[in-house]
Order: sequence, then structure tokens, then C-alpha cells
Amino acid sequence: MVENVENSAEFKFSPEQAQLRTAVRKFCAENFDEQTVRTLMESEPRFDPNVWARLGAELGVLGLAVPDADGGAGGTLVDQAIAVEELGAALACGPLFGTVLLAIPALVAASAGPVRDELLGALTEGTRTAAFAVPDRAGAFDPAAVNVTVSANGTLTGTVERVVDGGAADALLVAASGPDGVALYAVDATGPGVQRTPLVTLDLTRPQAAQHLLDLSVEYAKSRLQFGRLIGSFQAVKHRLADCLVDLEHARSAAYHAVWALTDGTDDPALAASIAQATASAAFAKVAADTIQVHGGIGFTWEHQAHLYFKRAVTDAALLGSAEAHRSRVAELVLDEATAERAPQVATGTH
Repeated sequence: MVENVENSAEFKFSPEQAQLRTAVRKFCAENFDEQTVRTLMESEPRFDPNVWARLGAELGVLGLAVPDADGGAGGTLVDQAIAVEELGAALACGPLFGTVLLAIPALVAASAGPVRDELLGALTEGTRTAAFAVPDRAGAFDPAAVNVTVSANGTLTGTVERVVDGGAADALLVAASGPDGVALYAVDATGPGVQRTPLVTLDLTRPQAAQHLLDLSVEYAKSRLQFGRLIGSFQAVKHRLADCLVDLEHARSAAYHAVWALTDGTDDPALAASIAQATASAAFAKVAADTIQVHGGIGFTWEHQAHLYFKRAVTDAALLGSAEAHRSRVAELVLDEATAERAPQVATGTH
């Protein structure tokens, strides 16, 4: 039985996936060091378009969810998870959430056509960016919240609040209600009649990413002297770091299990996704807070990077659903013997 588990594909990364992780990590180290991130998060737009284009042209990361037939890399969901993990660890500045995680998978799932194909190609190459103006509840689409309407001549009317990466997007994918129901429309963000209002956000690295945090804390505990001793020798610090490691590994295991389950259907996709988000959200918030505590006074300062990750943890919970929200969803699916209305749609890049 143990041998079968060890040989299971779910618990092993391929050599190609290891190479992908190395390549993305190297790219992030060269282009998203702390000083660069701090400079970009106070710029307009809050990312470097040239570096963003290189993510598409050189690494092919932007097109991992796009099939080969559509000009993408044809990567699996596991490939996408690896890239996102590394980009998140570096707090990589760019419209990753709006373009890569939302807009591109939506276009992959849409029917082929001139507008869809042209936009998908440009997003994959990194020459254009997009935002996903679609309401949701804890990461699940909420059709009842759609308040944009489309007229007979194709004109969209309405307001969409809190669109991640909406300020710098070249195109907006907008959910609108029409005679035939709700559909997705591509809108030129700079076109006539389109008005975008920037909002002040908590996470400045992502206008409306935790292994890195643990590494920071461990290194600091090895070098910081207090009362003539390294703080890493204190039992209270040891226990805090050990708890963080357990939380991290628990979250990573849950996240990658959900990725594999969504890919091969070995588990209920809605259940696996909610368990992963509940686990990861709680772990990220706790590890981020503990990192600040381990660093003591300096951890509370603007100059230290810990607060950037803490803000990302809070923002992720708001965008994707908090641990509490997903635990409630798990309870609905398991304790009450309910079923998901619709299994999550996944863009794997292979079909």
C-alpha cells in the first residue's frame, strides 16, 4: 500500500515541472526583488509592461492555461499552480490575478471566434492585459449579482465594483444580462463611455501571495541576538516556527491535492477547492502574523517586507473567500449531504 502511494503521480512532480519551478524562481529573483516591488507598487501602472511581456514570450507562463492550438503552452493545472506559487512568493507585480487567473481561463472556456481568439493571443503573449468584471461570492460566480445589462445594439450599461487589476487593464471581460441570459462581453477599457475609478487598496502590490515568510523568520531567528543568545534558541520561538512549518505543509498539501483532484477527477472538485482555500487562507494569515511577531519591532515597520505579505493574506481572503466562508461551504457539502450546483470549470491548457 505504501509503495502505491509513493508511486502515485499526485505525490510527485515531473522533471519538467521542477525545471519550470527553477526557471520561474530565477526570473522572479532577477525581476521582482524587494526594492523593485516597492518601486512598482507606487508607480502607474503598478507593473513593468516589458517584464510582463517577457513572462509570456520567454517563459510562456502567461499561456500555461492555453492549449497549444490557441498558441499557448498547453500546461496542466499543476504547472499553473507551480508558477503561481513562485510568483506569489516574490509578490510579483503585474495583473496576474485579473489576466492569468481569471480572464485567460474564461476565454479558454469560451467558444472560438475572431474577438476571443485575438484577445486570447495577445494576453498569452503579454502584449495586452485584462480584468474580469464578474461578481462572485467567495470565489464562486453569483449570477444574481450581475447588474450590467446589454441592449439590442450591444451597448453595455451598468457598474461593476472592485475589479482586480481593472485600472491598468487593456480589456475588460464583463458579465452582462441580455434577452438570452447572462453572457461574457469583451470591452475595450479605453473605449468611449468606459469610466474607471481607482480605489485605495490594502495590498499595494496588487491593485484591487508562504514559504518565503517562513524562510525569512528562520533566517532572522538564526542571526538575531537577544539577551546574549540567538532568539532561535528560545523555546517559544522554536515552537512558533515549528507550528508555522506544520501550517505551511498542511496548506501546500491541501492546495496541491485540490489541483490534482481538479485535473483528474479523483475527488469532489468543489469540496477539494474549498478545503484548500480554507486551509491556505488560515495558514497564510497565521504565518504572516507570526513572521511579524518573530521579527519583533522591525517586523512592524514599513521598511520591512513582512507587512506586504500580511496585506496580501488579508486581501486574498477577501477576494477568494475567508477560511470561515469556505468551512461553511464544506459543511454544506459534507455535513448536510448537499451537492455543488456546478463543479468548478478548470482551464488545463490541454483541451
